Amino acid sequence: MPHLTDHMRTLAFIGLLFIILKGNTQISLTSSDFATGGDTVRMSQTNDPSIDFATTGPNQTWDYSTLVATSQVLKDFTPMTEAGTLALFLFGPFASPSYQGSYFINSSSIPLDQIAQLLGLPIEPFDQVSRVSSTGVTSIGNILTTGGTNIPVKSDTIEMRYELPLSYNQNYFSRGYTNLDLNPIQNAQWIQHRSRAAEVDGYGIITTPLGTFNALRIHHLILETDSLYIDFNGFGTWIPIPVPAVHEYEWWTNGQKEPLLRISTSEFGGNETVTAIEYRDIYRGMDAGILENDLKMVLYPNPTADMLFILADGIWEQYDIRDASGKLISTGQYSQWIDIVDLSKGSYFITLYRESNKNTKLFIKE
Repeated sequence: MPHLTDHMRTLAFIGLLFIILKGNTQISLTSSDFATGGDTVRMSQTNDPSIDFATTGPNQTWDYSTLVATSQVLKDFTPMTEAGTLALFLFGPFASPSYQGSYFINSSSIPLDQIAQLLGLPIEPFDQVSRVSSTGVTSIGNILTTGGTNIPVKSDTIEMRYELPLSYNQNYFSRGYTNLDLNPIQNAQWIQHRSRAAEVDGYGIITTPLGTFNALRIHHLILETDSLYIDFNGFGTWIPIPVPAVHEYEWWTNGQKEPLLRISTSEFGGNETVTAIEYRDIYRGMDAGILENDLKMVLYPNPTADMLFILADGIWEQYDIRDASGKLISTGQYSQWIDIVDLSKGSYFITLYRESNKNTKLFIKE
């Protein structure tokens, strides 16, 4: 019996050593690790202004096991065959190879709320068209829906979101340029310039509510300059749309189609404020996703120095404003115009309330 116990101890030690060695394995990402047309991925969202997004490097152990979902969304990576005739013509199998899309999905990659407010157009879903290939995941165009009309537009310069295969210490830089002409619906144009600097700055083991995985950590810095041309009674003018610098911190593993964890921040005055946290998860019966709510609430201008205009779907009762740490700054009855002139410069969250729901969005006081 003692001899058998020693043998069992040896096996246990070998098993533990295997887990440790496996945990230190540097993985790499290929196209099979990313979603494509027909895939669905469930993501949970949560709020935590103090979450650690800075810790990274080789042989890291990241513990995010205590994340608690506040909502969930099922992301649907829709095949291009369901995009409609014109979109299929631009992004289907007969397009040039670099513009042959793999899927389209609802996206917040452009400030749709501000554009819709300036143009007086209804706010409807905006889809990003993506291509997944052995060399990367690219943004090749968009599909805007307004007044029941689909307007597909190709990106003149294709942005590389992920350069593949992707491994530790790899970095890349990409630019994207899109010019959306809304004629003949309206004499208006929207132009988007984006740059993306990405670095795989860490690897190790990450634990989330989904489990424990080998992971790569990717840091994206996204800089964007948008402008909108509007014709006012025969007089055209270009209006700049301010977009703060965005950082995205992602932890990826093999075979999960989306990041295990994505933390997004906006940079203002050299400081980063957490604006979104989402992570790969199981079904928890909470499908009233933040992404849906975001499409129903408009803040303009943003950033702003004095007055904040709010356009929100439905009837709201109360609002409150909190700083980046979650401290309550002010509260009151809902109004489309809210005076914020007395706030100090910085980032804030405004939340609208009604009996059965609430909606939160970031704004920046200049």
